[in-house]
Amino acid sequence: DLRLLIFLEISMNDVNIELPVDYVPDETDISLRAYFSRMSDEKLRQYRSQWTDEQTIQWDSNFRVDGALMLVCCERDIQIEEYRKVIEEHIQRRGL
Repeated sequence: DLRLLIFLEISMNDVNIELPVDYVPDETDISLRAYFSRMSDEKLRQYRSQWTDEQTIQWDSNFRVDGALMLVCCERDIQIEEYRKVIEEHIQRRGL
């Protein structure tokens, strides 16, 4: 995947977060990437892209009953499709 990325340094636990430059990121984009940046390598290595949505939701254990990820400082809900896309990009970027 040769998408252009921009590095945005956020003072959120001294985490560097990669954001796509093909659109202007909102607060939710930043919060989701910060959420994955704080996950341990061990936890991220457990993730399997072939899991069902239900298995992924159970593994993360931070989804609301309506199916959206429970995060603070969000302008919009994060559904499982966006969650999967971003976590897989994040795992690849971290080399796990």
